[in-house]
Amino acid sequence: MAVVESQDLSSLRAWQPASGQFSNRASSLTPSSVFFLSHIGVWPHVDLARVQPYHHMRVWDGLDSSSAISFSSSSPPIATMTENPNLQQALLQRLSQLPPVDVFDSTKVATIEEGPSESSQATLDLASYPSVTLSSGKTIFARLLVGADGLNSPVRKYAGIHTRGWDYGRHGVVATLKLKDGNVERGQDDVTIAYQRFLPSGPIALLAMPGNHTTLVWSTTPEQAAKLKSLASEDFVAMVNAAFRLGHVDLEYMSHLDSGHGEELAWRCGVTGIKEDEARIPRMVESVQHGSIASFPLRYRQADAYTSSRIALVGDAAHTIHPLAGQGLNMGLADVQSLARTIEYTVEHGGDIGDEMYLDRYNSMMWMQNNRMLGVTDKLHKLYGVSWGPLVGIRRLGLKMVDQVGPVKSWLMRQAGGITT
Repeated sequence: MAVVESQDLSSLRAWQPASGQFSNRASSLTPSSVFFLSHIGVWPHVDLARVQPYHHMRVWDGLDSSSAISFSSSSPPIATMTENPNLQQALLQRLSQLPPVDVFDSTKVATIEEGPSESSQATLDLASYPSVTLSSGKTIFARLLVGADGLNSPVRKYAGIHTRGWDYGRHGVVATLKLKDGNVERGQDDVTIAYQRFLPSGPIALLAMPGNHTTLVWSTTPEQAAKLKSLASEDFVAMVNAAFRLGHVDLEYMSHLDSGHGEELAWRCGVTGIKEDEARIPRMVESVQHGSIASFPLRYRQADAYTSSRIALVGDAAHTIHPLAGQGLNMGLADVQSLARTIEYTVEHGGDIGDEMYLDRYNSMMWMQNNRMLGVTDKLHKLYGVSWGPLVGIRRLGLKMVDQVGPVKSWLMRQAGGITT
């Protein structure tokens, strides 16, 4: 077994983050994902002091604050926030405990071609095996080539598998923030609540990290994303606070300012009043971690198939989803779990793990499941991107109905958490 990674993994193997500093690359893991990581022996290697479960979530419409829904779950939590480097270093630690696996880091794939038509080994016909040549010059023949190589997957291109989808014309702005200390009325437990407000340009979310820290994910236009990244730290913080408190018109005005956002926010809160109930929105953000503000384009992609002969695609190589539901990594982990079960089944039945007939079990199971999640998030993005009055009213009615019908809310939580029973 071999793993090819273009990045240098030495920093992850020696990962020692500074106390009170958190990576802006963080993910929300569902209970099913945490269970899977525990089952395969990875979770014990995660630094749990840097992990934050959250048990409550509030979602509301930025054009109508009465249109809201809340979720609560004591055990298991709704989701668990962890930094991606924390999870990566845990995976590397677990990998080092397993039977020898060749890890080629700081190495790129130079070419992927069909195997030689004539093999010198009498017992093994390599003609059907993908031949992977690395940047180091080494060549690997793969009985099964798993493409976990991202949006522009070379493995997918080699297999001739097409993708369908579109760009959203939106960017996701991420940052690591620190919230102000709580007060007697609010208490300290409110830092474990996840908040999401749907603005016309896209949703903004704060997801709890340990202590008073939180991760920001703000989906907005490319122009607004560039503007946010150009602001001074105090102005960026003011814009985040405004996005959870002010009306759409006030926020739109502030988005065109070059500076002075803090003073403008204070004036508008005093004159026009905060449009949201302070007890139902996150604490004021106090600061943004230096160097943590970044952005990335948002896309929808779905491969026509996840498998072909001796090829399997997982994660972003197979699908790319809008981050509003926090399902990207969870979908990738579910892919890996399903593929592992398929390989296990194939071996138990004496089959060839690269045989397309066996691999189709994985494709049949995960393609439709992922397609449903992709469709739901895509429709939510489009639904909440409309400011037309009658549709806002319909959104309010629908959300209130879901919020008041317990079985429906429970079903939605189970689906979002990857619990299908």
